Order: sequence, then structure tokens, then C-alpha cells
Amino acid sequence: MASFIISLTYTAPIEQVDALMKDHVAWLKANHEDGHFFGWGRKVPREGGIILATGESRDAIAALAARDPFVAGGVAEAEVIEWAPSFLDDSIVGLQ
Repeated sequence: MASFIISLTYTAPIEQVDALMKDHVAWLKANHEDGHFFGWGRKVPREGGIILATGESRDAIAALAARDPFVAGGVAEAEVIEWAPSFLDDSIVGLQ
């Protein structure tokens, strides 16, 4: 399994983002339960978000990101960044 950061950048007014928030959070939680996501949060200032993910390939994670209600709904773009952690604290799971 490889490690990824999904960087979301909002492309629409925050009111349009908020209209899809419930579906986005449900998507995050479902992918956590499926073992794909192990962390997420908003960027500061609120211009998007970060999702920490694990998966077989960049293409698989990109396909997953494309199904995010924010991306599918046209209010955000997703950049998938693969990274190779050199150190992880014991409190972080899913990347080993």
C-alpha cells in the first residue's frame, strides 16, 4: 500500500461548498470505514481541505477523489500527492 495526500481546493463560493458538506462528510466516513482514509481536515484559511489516504496506486486514489461530492459537484478540485513517510508517530495508523 502506498501513502497519499489528497489536497482539495475550492473552486466555488463557500455557500455552494457548504451545500454539499453533509454528502462530503458521509463520503469521508465511508472511505474511512473501508480503510482508505485515516485523517482529514480543513485548510486554514478555509480554501479547501486535506485528506490522508492509503491505497494501491495513485490512479486508484485519483478515481476515489473524483467521487468526492465536492469534486463531482464541481465545487472543488483534487490534487493527489504520493509521499513516502520516513517517520510516523505511533498515534498515526494506516501508513505502515
